[in-house]
Amino acid sequence: MHKHLYTILEVAGVMPALRVSMADETALIGTLLYDSRKLADNANGLFFALEGRRDGHRYISDVYANGVRNFVVTEGKIDIAQFTGANFIVVENTLDAMQELAAYHRSRFTYPIIGITGSNGKTIVKEWLWQLLSPEYRVMRSPKSYNSQIGVALSLWQLDNMHDLAIIEAGISQSGEMEALHRMIRPDIAVLTTIGPAHDEGFASREEKIQEKLKLFDGAEQAVYSPDHTQGADVSATGEHVTWGKEGATLQVMHHELLDDGRCSVYVRYKGEEVYITIPFTDGAAMENATCCWAVLLAMGYDQAVIAERMTQLQAVEMRLEMKKGINNCTIIDDSYSNDLSSLAIALDFLKQQHQHPTHTLVLSDMPGGASHEEQVYNDVSKLLNNKGIYKLISIGPDFIKHRAKFDFLEHRVFPDMASFLTALPTLDFHDELILLKGARKYAFEHISRLLTAKSHDTVLQINLNALEHNLNQYKSLVMPQVKLMAMVKAFSYGSGSFEVANLLQFNKVDYLAVAYVDEGVELRKAGIRLPIMVMSPNPTSLEALLAHELEPEIYSFSVLDNFVRLLTEKGIEDYPIHIKVDTGMHRLGFSVDDIGLLINYLRQIYAVKVRSVFSHLAAAGDAKHDKFTEEQLARFNRFTDELGEALGYPFVRHIANTAGIQRWPQAHWDMVRLGIGLYGIGNGKNSKLQLQQVSTLKTTVTQIRQVPAGETVGYGRKGVLAKDSTIATVNIGYADGYDRRFGNGVGFMAVNGRAIPTVGDICMDMTMLDASGVDVHEGDEVVVFGDIELLAQAIGTIPYELLAGISQRVKRVYYYG
Repeated sequence: MHKHLYTILEVAGVMPALRVSMADETALIGTLLYDSRKLADNANGLFFALEGRRDGHRYISDVYANGVRNFVVTEGKIDIAQFTGANFIVVENTLDAMQELAAYHRSRFTYPIIGITGSNGKTIVKEWLWQLLSPEYRVMRSPKSYNSQIGVALSLWQLDNMHDLAIIEAGISQSGEMEALHRMIRPDIAVLTTIGPAHDEGFASREEKIQEKLKLFDGAEQAVYSPDHTQGADVSATGEHVTWGKEGATLQVMHHELLDDGRCSVYVRYKGEEVYITIPFTDGAAMENATCCWAVLLAMGYDQAVIAERMTQLQAVEMRLEMKKGINNCTIIDDSYSNDLSSLAIALDFLKQQHQHPTHTLVLSDMPGGASHEEQVYNDVSKLLNNKGIYKLISIGPDFIKHRAKFDFLEHRVFPDMASFLTALPTLDFHDELILLKGARKYAFEHISRLLTAKSHDTVLQINLNALEHNLNQYKSLVMPQVKLMAMVKAFSYGSGSFEVANLLQFNKVDYLAVAYVDEGVELRKAGIRLPIMVMSPNPTSLEALLAHELEPEIYSFSVLDNFVRLLTEKGIEDYPIHIKVDTGMHRLGFSVDDIGLLINYLRQIYAVKVRSVFSHLAAAGDAKHDKFTEEQLARFNRFTDELGEALGYPFVRHIANTAGIQRWPQAHWDMVRLGIGLYGIGNGKNSKLQLQQVSTLKTTVTQIRQVPAGETVGYGRKGVLAKDSTIATVNIGYADGYDRRFGNGVGFMAVNGRAIPTVGDICMDMTMLDASGVDVHEGDEVVVFGDIELLAQAIGTIPYELLAGISQRVKRVYYYG
């Protein structure tokens, strides 16, 4: 939310406007909008029609219909005369205009701005600095990882007089991007975390990437960095340089000491003396990030004793918004790592895109750090909840009691503290609803999450929705804007879930979904999925349900067509959409290409159906040695669809390109492509330039550790013979969970604390034994079962599809935004 309001004329004067069209010069601007699906504060919103894969100009009608009346558009992209009563600022580039406005807003504030860049650790350093500086400062920080060209602008727009220090992340992925970020942020203190391989592909060399990131330091009064990561590059900050690292650094790292209680002490030489901090973490990344924060605090004048005391209190940063199955058919969205207006707005947007339950409930704690501006804070919260359409609120904390009148527009239950809420929890009767948990750390909302989450054993499949969205956009970048996209969500979305994945795809405006069976489509409809859904194997007994839920069948034979037409005729239905499958060489399902004459005659004589699409399946699109066969398939498909289209006299969608076809056969994109396993980060191909991210990670825990002497055996059939004294770790997963028995006896590996540990003995139904000899492992430790799933599939001679689809439904799915 934003308290400062600019007049539309002031905004237009800031931007490089080519021209303006003003219907209301008194309009006030308080919120920047850029996504038609995430509208808020519409009366004071300014919508930027950003251009990319989705051109924002295409959605201006939708945004206008929702009450927005202020727009920034590109010259020549839209007829503004049709939008009566609206203000338009016409510019050459809408992103540049947004950034100019953000830079202008930043210039209104004189308090310190800390800008953070680097390859890794930016978000951790930002969050830890917030923890370390909060006793003295009212800190505004970038929400989540809002560090992109758009994200930085939106973050800076949150600057206001309620804060007296800001921490802004600046992330780049290619050369030329930092200049715009620097122009907006203009940091007083510039911080470089680390330099690693992330986004190397966007730069000619590692040196070029370093030089690009260091542009953030231009003109900074203080610079904090490690010379170990700058590789001798010039750091152009005009003021003090506080460095950390090895020889010659301000903080010269000497050594570290791992303590028995899970903490670590880092020793440095500073101003000729050896000093240290102790942090409640032991991994190398945490030590490096904490040392970076240490240098920032020294640059800001903090005393070493104060720094050392606060470092012992650092808390783990849990940045993930998780979605889990809850009790009583509820779904839990757990986003309780922080609670501020910016992160609350993001969480509410995620809540809004879910459709599996009709009731949305927000459980919210008091907002921390707003004592001096408490009235304004709760006015902003009230306005935000109203804008986001929240009608059921459960609040915890005394501040909400004082301000409860501001929330009279919704169903509101107030509890003064966590103890009273937990006492009343059994009487709240949560059923069939979507519950968002958003609480400040001191309220320990993890207790609520544990009580509301459905119980299961400790094996979970974690699904990274950010990665899935990233992969979707990677494939979208390969097809022309007019080409539609069908996403395959059959087989429980390749093991990743059904409506949870479908909700994300619907939010990202894919054109079609495809499922294998009618009941899969019915489940999606019941969960609020409104996209067109093609059913690939419609059983004759399920056709009634197909019609009742407006699903569209694949028709692959005359017998299937006969059955469906007969049902439609009995019900008096005409022009029902169908999808014709033609066999061009896969020889699995489909009309023969020789059936074209009979099919044309049949379709000409009936009115019950209308062909929505015609498609086929490429048998070997990803294998260059079969390219000649693929070309023959494409030629057969082209002839078939040309003849059918001419005979029917109306247009239909043609599609044949699967995941591999999207990458290797652009001439096969036609009207629509079908994205399957690639959506989940699998099947990239050796020569592909796509930067896919694996979506799913299967994890479990160590149940027991035991020492077993040499010569003993492990598991059924005594196949696990120990050649030496061994440490055996039993973990909580077996073949009933989908861990294939072929992984037994050393074929499979799992990762514990970063170390790969082989299986020993046969895989049991519910348990697997690992040889953890020589590895620091304890009962309760997390175990990564499926890391690199393509490598694991090769180990047992199968394909990733089988491993993913085989993960049992008893394995809990946890969805998160990382």
